[in-house]
Amino acid sequence: MRDGTITPGGIGVLRDGAVLRLTLARPDRLNALGTAGFADLADAVDEADADDGVRVIVLTGEGRAFCAGADLDTVVDAHTVEAAGRAALAVRRTDKPVLAAVNGAAAGAGCSLALACDLVLARRSAYFLLAFAGVGLMPDAGATAVVPAAIGRARAMRMALLGERIPAPTAAEWGLIGEAVDDADFDGAVASMTARLASGPPLAYARIKGAVNEAALPELTRALETERQGQAALLRSGDFAEGVAAFRDRRDAKFTGR
Repeated sequence: MRDGTITPGGIGVLRDGAVLRLTLARPDRLNALGTAGFADLADAVDEADADDGVRVIVLTGEGRAFCAGADLDTVVDAHTVEAAGRAALAVRRTDKPVLAAVNGAAAGAGCSLALACDLVLARRSAYFLLAFAGVGLMPDAGATAVVPAAIGRARAMRMALLGERIPAPTAAEWGLIGEAVDDADFDGAVASMTARLASGPPLAYARIKGAVNEAALPELTRALETERQGQAALLRSGDFAEGVAAFRDRRDAKFTGR
């Protein structure tokens, strides 16, 4: 992907020395992504992984949100789920440290992607939301493995079943993310952490990342397949159709279990 451009799927790609900054750049849609956007993100991370000049990847959003998840105004289908899962797996597999700079709401697959990153630094005003059940779906992009690994089964179930909005300070207190900082200090904190990672030992970072992820997320690949199968069935359900209609109409959904 060409440096300094925005991909057709809405991913901004900017290289600054050893730092690759990937920006979810659809602010009019709160950076919600379609299938192409998730695929572009996966491709960008894979390309960075093969580039010895890249030492750290920063993932952030443009405007007031990090990512609202999948764009429900586009076709959301099995291809979307697969692309989102591939993006999360690319983040997990790359040897480069990936820092999520969460500048605002991280919802649905946007929450999953943020939490897939190795380090998560968020504005205090940001929040994390597994919004899937609200439209008749289940969490995907690896969230069914990553979230309980971070905060335990009980809290993961509350997030997934009840769709509770978790403010960034609470997320940090729980261990869901690394740190929440005052909004005014956010840009400086991101720059400082990025510089530290860019000047650190890449070989050691790769080994550390691989070892920690192998210990903490040994079932991620299997979880992604379980999510893919489950989501494929749910995407065909009447509840999903009702959930999307209710979302568009700004009303409460009436689920029937069909």
